[in-house]
Amino acid sequence: MTTLERVSGMRLALIAHDEKKPDLISFAEERKADLERFELIATGTTGQRLIDATGLDIERKQSGPLGGDMQIGAEIAGETCDGVIFLRDPLTAQPHEPDISALLRICDVHQTPLATNLASADAVLDELVEQLDGDA
Repeated sequence: MTTLERVSGMRLALIAHDEKKPDLISFAEERKADLERFELIATGTTGQRLIDATGLDIERKQSGPLGGDMQIGAEIAGETCDGVIFLRDPLTAQPHEPDISALLRICDVHQTPLATNLASADAVLDELVEQLDGDA
């Protein structure tokens, strides 16, 4: 599906490590009106928790350790994902760290906006919303 074919105009990925899931849920609750304007994708557990807490329509991929990070990376490489909010836990080792590094690298290679903390999540979402408003 190309950008022009997407109903909402943009596709946004939401990911959070276990310790950061509550932060992402709070962010989604606060920014729900903006997030509803996007086609949302998320890794499995994060996506389900967001759906349960906010009622947002989210396409769930596999959980991160089972390949969800790579599925989202494939969407970035295929240019079907326009931004990523990935709240990472920098203080806890992750068993799937190579997949996480690959996802961050693919964002860099494809110039895909990437937020890894709440401050940058607000900035990335604000910019993407501006792009949507500019296209309207």
